[in-house]
Amino acid sequence: MNTVYFQGNPCHTYGSMPIVGEVAPCFHLAGVDLKEVKCDDFAGKRVVLNIFPSLDTEVCARSVRKFNEEAAGLDNTVVICVSMDLPFAMSRFCTLEGIKGVIPASAFRSPLFSQKFGVQIVDGPLAGLLARAVIVLDENRRVIYQQLVEEITNEPDYEAAISVLKETK
Repeated sequence: MNTVYFQGNPCHTYGSMPIVGEVAPCFHLAGVDLKEVKCDDFAGKRVVLNIFPSLDTEVCARSVRKFNEEAAGLDNTVVICVSMDLPFAMSRFCTLEGIKGVIPASAFRSPLFSQKFGVQIVDGPLAGLLARAVIVLDENRRVIYQQLVEEITNEPDYEAAISVLKETK
């Protein structure tokens, strides 16, 4: 269990995030077409998991835009933006914003994702949503970077996540 904060108030997560050096759990999420987005789909690629509560907040939306601009064009790299938003809302957001470089994926029917990755908020006003986190995986699904953002209303450290990708070409 980790503690994160929402507007200064403590909230807790279920479990713990995988640590650097570990092989991340496999995941199954729902894509915008309602088909599964699975870890096996990205074998041999580096994966950025941009995890956040909801696209309906400016900070979350900004993180999708930023990773779309900064990381989606890197060699052998895919960015998966994960929230509890319904796939329809994620698709609408990406269409309206002209975002084509990331893969929106919903955890709405994948409770094991939020638990295995230690990002499920279990109390406070955001209970049931995902905490803000970034996990970068190498081609073998080994964690090479992770950040659980302490204050949910803050943005992740984009520069740190992207620099790990640039260092491990």
